[in-house]
Amino acid sequence: MCCDLKRRFLLLYATQKGQAKAIAEEIWQQAGAHGLEADMHCISEMDKYNLETEKDPVVIVISTTGTGDPPDTARKFVKKIQDKTLPPDHFAHLQYGLLGLGDSEYTFFCNGGKTVDRRLQELGAQHFYDTGLADDCVGLELVVDPWIDGLWLALKEAFLLQKEKEGMSSNAVSNSLSAAPHVGHELNLSSEVQNLKLEDERARSSDVLTQNLGDTHLVASATDTEPSLVHSVPPVSQSALNIPALPPEYIEVQFQDTHGENPPLSSLISEGTAFEVPVTKAVQLTREDAIKTTLLLELDIADTVFDYQPGDAFCVICPNNVNEVEELLHILRLSEKGECFVCIKIKQGTKKKGAAHPQHIPERSTLKFILTWCLEIRAIPKKAFLRALVECTSDAGEKRRLQELCSRQGASDYTRFIRDSNVCLLDLLHAFPSCRPSLNLLIEHLPKLQARPYSVSSSNLYQPGKLCFVFNIVEFPASPTRPVSRKGVCTGWLAKLVAPLLHPNKSSLDTKEGCSSTEKISIFARPNNTFHLPADPSVPFVMVGPGTGISPFIGFLQHRQKLREEHTDWEFGETWLFFGCRHQDRDYLFKQLQCFLENGTLTHLKVCFSRDSSTAEVAPPKYVQDVVRLYAKEVARVLLKERGYFYVCGDKKHMADGVSDAVVDILSMEMEVDKLEAMKTLATLREAKRYLQDVWS
Repeated sequence: MCCDLKRRFLLLYATQKGQAKAIAEEIWQQAGAHGLEADMHCISEMDKYNLETEKDPVVIVISTTGTGDPPDTARKFVKKIQDKTLPPDHFAHLQYGLLGLGDSEYTFFCNGGKTVDRRLQELGAQHFYDTGLADDCVGLELVVDPWIDGLWLALKEAFLLQKEKEGMSSNAVSNSLSAAPHVGHELNLSSEVQNLKLEDERARSSDVLTQNLGDTHLVASATDTEPSLVHSVPPVSQSALNIPALPPEYIEVQFQDTHGENPPLSSLISEGTAFEVPVTKAVQLTREDAIKTTLLLELDIADTVFDYQPGDAFCVICPNNVNEVEELLHILRLSEKGECFVCIKIKQGTKKKGAAHPQHIPERSTLKFILTWCLEIRAIPKKAFLRALVECTSDAGEKRRLQELCSRQGASDYTRFIRDSNVCLLDLLHAFPSCRPSLNLLIEHLPKLQARPYSVSSSNLYQPGKLCFVFNIVEFPASPTRPVSRKGVCTGWLAKLVAPLLHPNKSSLDTKEGCSSTEKISIFARPNNTFHLPADPSVPFVMVGPGTGISPFIGFLQHRQKLREEHTDWEFGETWLFFGCRHQDRDYLFKQLQCFLENGTLTHLKVCFSRDSSTAEVAPPKYVQDVVRLYAKEVARVLLKERGYFYVCGDKKHMADGVSDAVVDILSMEMEVDKLEAMKTLATLREAKRYLQDVWS
């Protein structure tokens, strides 16, 4: 066996928004430096690999979507391995390592990865490397980077064990792989030297280059003692840097004529059907002096086959801000090319594994259409993108700072000044004016512009042919890293779109309501399989929804009211609603809740106002979780004795966690058990789909 043999392992990724794929590509790139060959595929490409016969180690990188589901690309794979007829030794031959991606803001953290991991174990597969669970809430790289670092030794040991099992000599393999760390070290050193230099002066040593870069920062250090997006301080400013490998370019762009039409927006979704529907009504639910502006929009779906249940969500296909698109075109010096159609081709000889035409960009589109409807120009740039931008930057100091931000040594600066500050490409191009990326680089690194999901706030039974939804206009205030304030991509666009409906003329500002509109938006279904009313109407349920979290419960109550009108002989269980907002007179979103209470649809309505002052001797509770505690016996009765349901909708971090803590305390007190036992009971309720959440961070 020759010493330069490259051992193969299978590398599978399951991605929703591109994170898992980008990490898999990083593993694929590093594999060569370690004397290994990664056979990389999307987990959905089941015709290109076969785990039933796979003999080599398998590495899986998988994200989580929704409230704990595997990504769409993994649905078929998960369905296949969850086949109950598979024997417990089905994958007894399989050696694998799994890296799960998730967000601890959500209850079912990394559940996509955990689901696959658990099932593979049940079918007899063995870990050759410990499972990694990376948390996007604090920064994926905190787990991803060390997990990848340790992967190579684990693979080496797996290959040695494999050869021993096959009864072959492991000496050649050992020799081959023992040389790999040395190769990797040389490549890493070469990378440091190459990327720390200010100019292309190959004769200089890395020490001299590091010193020169330190000199570059001395001027700024005299006045700036604190780090910022554009400025670093020791030790980062004086460190030799470990930076990612330069991602290989794989796209070529050619501009064509300006004749023709852009594709329909329906071509932007990969599955399902998009419907273009008119906005028939817009109502501002909050007063002008409320901290947040909340709008309710009504859509006319009568002429479509779009169907929904209360509790479902749907997605709005939205564009990037037109001014930001124009600004980006101006910086890229492509303003005159905006209406030109763009031909995208794969670069001949590219080293990128599996290079393909981006599926989220229709074949014949203009440049302006691509930047407006296809690419998420507000996306937080990943480190690989920063690494590519280094090569497009001419100023030495700016180049060094971009290197720091994508380096391992600058990880905390990346988290603080880019990730946590929600910095986007435009912010970077303003902060680093000598950076002039090419269009192909943007297409390669900017992710797909995702449609935005919203909870339905109506019932098709109560309002046939209508669909309502509620949202806050998201505001991003100006900051040191972002000199201008911005509104949310979708909420800002919707607010501008329906402005004529809200203010048809100056005299009707008091009503804030319009009657008709020709404005249309494109939507598609995103059914929720669990966040629905109990199938048995006699079962009681509790709803907790402060702020816009009340949205799906309006649909619940409308539906329940109509059922009560149509089926007077049915038995209906009691209903509880806990609602909260800041001020009773400014942002009490649905004061018509009183009507549901009066007609018996709603049995109990409990409200609280967190910012209103009180003259009462005992101050009323400020938050919904505090109000829930006041009704401990009733909540316990509904959940434990009457086998009812408990729904929570709204903010995850500041509300939903507090509500679940309150329920645990209630269960502990009413069941007379310790907190751990109460937590187990709540977990059982979750598994039985009787404690349900629709939350966001």
